[in-house]
Amino acid sequence: MVKPADASQQNDVEHALRALLKRSFDGDRAAYRAFLEALALHLHTYLRRRLYPVLDDIDDLVQEIMLAVHNARATYRWSEPLTAWVYAIARYKLTDYWRAKSRWAALHHMLDTGDELHGTSDTERADARRDIETMLGKLPRKQQVLIVWIKLQGLSVIEAEQRTGWSQAAIKASLNRGMKSLTRRMEASHAPSATSAS
Repeated sequence: MVKPADASQQNDVEHALRALLKRSFDGDRAAYRAFLEALALHLHTYLRRRLYPVLDDIDDLVQEIMLAVHNARATYRWSEPLTAWVYAIARYKLTDYWRAKSRWAALHHMLDTGDELHGTSDTERADARRDIETMLGKLPRKQQVLIVWIKLQGLSVIEAEQRTGWSQAAIKASLNRGMKSLTRRMEASHAPSATSAS
């Protein structure tokens, strides 16, 4: 149930965002910048409630949602509440995020435990390991090294920091990007080709 104070605050947000967006459609660039800043703050709050305790990806997700809002802003219907329209975009992006997160978790599990993707025979394990090595070879060198050290050899982030001199934040960010890229490559390699579908 929405409390009266929450409803009032929501109405204030709605009116402020709509007013800024309207002014931006009239050519006011400063109003559009203000709209994006206010929207980013609002989305951070919205996502924090839905992603807790997984808060590391909020900034990336806010950027994705804001880009989608920017690209689709001409389709917004002024007869509809702006926040409802934004929430629909946010829910769509959240659904994509959770789908990717579950695939990513499966890849992490495979790399962390040595379990292979499909099947348990020696041939299947060898094929899966070769696929991973091939895909790793396509990543930037820094990401390759971190995935091998941390995910395959079991080094900690602190140990990787000591070996490389890179900050822990830089290591985590690069590892995260590498794992996402590796996940995308693995999904693409297992997707049915257009020729096999015909």
